[in-house]
Amino acid sequence: MADENRSSLSESLERGASAANTIRGAAKTGKAIAGAAKGAAAGPYGAAAGALWASRKHLGKILCAILALLLLPVLFILMLPGLIFGGLINAFTPDDPTSPILNDSAYIAETAQEISFCVNGVLSEGLEDVYARIEDDFATTDGDGMEVINPYEAAPVYNVNLFISQYCAARDQDFENISLSDMERVLRDAKSQLYSYTRTEETRTSTITDEETGEEKTVTEQWFIYKIIYNGESYFADNIFHLSDEQKSLAGDYAQNLSLFLGDGMFQGLLPDEYKTIVALGDVRFTDGQTEVVYFNQLDEQYANEPYGTDNIGGYGCGPTAMSIVVSSLTDKIVDPVAMAQWAYENGYWCKGSGSYHALIPGAAEAWKLPVEGCTASEPQRIADALSDGKLVVAIMGPGHFTSSGHFIVLRGVKDGKILVADPASYKRSQQEWDLSIIVDEASKRAAAGGPFWIIG
Repeated sequence: MADENRSSLSESLERGASAANTIRGAAKTGKAIAGAAKGAAAGPYGAAAGALWASRKHLGKILCAILALLLLPVLFILMLPGLIFGGLINAFTPDDPTSPILNDSAYIAETAQEISFCVNGVLSEGLEDVYARIEDDFATTDGDGMEVINPYEAAPVYNVNLFISQYCAARDQDFENISLSDMERVLRDAKSQLYSYTRTEETRTSTITDEETGEEKTVTEQWFIYKIIYNGESYFADNIFHLSDEQKSLAGDYAQNLSLFLGDGMFQGLLPDEYKTIVALGDVRFTDGQTEVVYFNQLDEQYANEPYGTDNIGGYGCGPTAMSIVVSSLTDKIVDPVAMAQWAYENGYWCKGSGSYHALIPGAAEAWKLPVEGCTASEPQRIADALSDGKLVVAIMGPGHFTSSGHFIVLRGVKDGKILVADPASYKRSQQEWDLSIIVDEASKRAAAGGPFWIIG
């Protein structure tokens, strides 16, 4: 009888593991976490069992957590990086041993902020390290002076979700050791790899006045110009976390789902005072940038009340509208927001009550055969160069000039050193010129799917 029970348990857990794999596969399509379990043979609790079965060698360490976890949305366990819960084996919040961590959104938010503070601190140390290396390098030259260009002087620029996700993906076989202190140690040990620099040499002339004779003379000096470069999360995946291709894919899934869970840049709905339909704009094209852009507005009365899933385009359709602008401008097809919203819904990019998954941008670009590359906020020159080359750049913005929550816009060109945009929710903002620094600073810090910028064309 005992053998039969063991066999029955093993079979149930193995079915759960199969369900877990089904759910993980669904995550990679960018579909909602809540809907990812559809069709899973053992249901969500079976998926949790499957996750435990896959780690059955460590089952004793997490047995105390099982009762708590079974009361919770177990897909979080499968599809979110464990660091934001303090590691899988930490089932309860420190302040209340009866309250499961997954039920305590305040604790999770505090943990996310603590992680951001930690990453910011290590990156600041990385800047100090690269400054020291620059000074050491200059000391080996016979230069008369040096200048250091630091694009990150105001504050480090980084994607904290990718840091979290890459670290947890690297620990996918060692989950019991996931902790903030361990991630901090890994980053600090590699702080010399966080930033690099380039060096150029130039001759500078200046006029000085001789204090004794009062005569002016020209002085020629050799200067070395150093530019600090943030190596970026893609570099870290290979050289700091040493991720395999499978782990990189897992990290991408983690980052996508973490952006959804924490909500930074994910909620793209307009507030009531922002949601005001406008009269039909007709055929609007912007010709003042490098690329002629076909403009659509989600609040246009032609589109605002049309469906986007069970939501509407006016309130939640900035993503499809942005891609309508891109596809209609860069191909020989005119795809309006209604058609794009329908396509996004049918292909799993609609997020109920929140807008669109970030994966909509590369997904739609690829569907219309447009080259697309993700780009981080630490690469402003790459953005400017792409726009100067006639490409378009989609950005997911956080709170600031463009939105109070999250909002997709299209960067459409450069004019007199300023950025031109096509804002799906504002014709007025689309006619303004913007400092690139504003756009980079206000881009979502938790973007997924390669964001917060996507270069298309």
